[in-house]
Amino acid sequence: MKAIRFHEYGDADVLRDEDVEVPVPGSGEVRIRVAATAFNPVDAGIRGGYLREPFPVLLPHVPGIDAAGTVDALGANVSGRRVGDRVIGFLPMVPDGAAAEYVVAPAEILADAPTSIPLVDAAALPSVGLTAWQSLFEYADLRAGQRLLVHGAGGAVGGYAIQLAKRAGAHVIATASPRSSERVRAAGADEIIDRTTAGVADAVGAPVDVVLNLAPIAPAELGAIARLVRPGGAVLSTVPSAVGDEASDVSAVAVFARSDAGQLANLVAMIDAGELQVDVSERLPLSELPAVHARSDAGTLPGKIVLVAGAA
Repeated sequence: MKAIRFHEYGDADVLRDEDVEVPVPGSGEVRIRVAATAFNPVDAGIRGGYLREPFPVLLPHVPGIDAAGTVDALGANVSGRRVGDRVIGFLPMVPDGAAAEYVVAPAEILADAPTSIPLVDAAALPSVGLTAWQSLFEYADLRAGQRLLVHGAGGAVGGYAIQLAKRAGAHVIATASPRSSERVRAAGADEIIDRTTAGVADAVGAPVDVVLNLAPIAPAELGAIARLVRPGGAVLSTVPSAVGDEASDVSAVAVFARSDAGQLANLVAMIDAGELQVDVSERLPLSELPAVHARSDAGTLPGKIVLVAGAA
């Protein structure tokens, strides 16, 4: 089968389009014929070697933590899945991923794919959708009537966070760059602040209940934004190095999303009910993954990119 792999850590040019053996599912696993995977910034961090301590992958490694496709083989001791099922999943971080024609995955982490959108587009949901859901409703317990500030809301997690928060009845303030402000507006933000200008904390003005930081930011800057949070509120960040010692009456949490098939199925149900939109900026062939990594390194990606492996 075709797969994109890297044999050493480095820049995007270490990624190679190669012929490799089709994987065989082990106990509790299924093999998925991949329709598409999605690019995530963590993929570039792993490829560059910056995340080798938390995610000690074996080289050569196939990236791609999001998968959408069709089950084509079952390992031993698999229940609840059949060959032909259309599925999506947030794959384990360390084993080989879905930047390939086939990938194996634990059956227990998979959810049925949405039926209302193309299967390839569904690859844009798992890891980022779960990050948004867990941030807002597990870590922060966001409720109707509360005020949420999403800092760096222009990416995929921000888009889902805005939609989910609005669905829950929260008032959403989002910071975004000018190039992503229209995408943030379309997601439903009540207020939008240009994050490229100084003084985000001053621009927000009134107190908020929750801050969700999705952007690289210095701890001191996040601390200034955190001072907007009411006592009993929460400051969450998907950038762990940004989380500092906030006030004792405010929770400070570094967000690490986990795979959860039940939560993912809940997000799928929202999509099929028309309550949650999947935003895909570009659909590219899998062979373009090295170029996508290079664009990410240069900071020029326009939004969520899905890489199509061919099995729709």
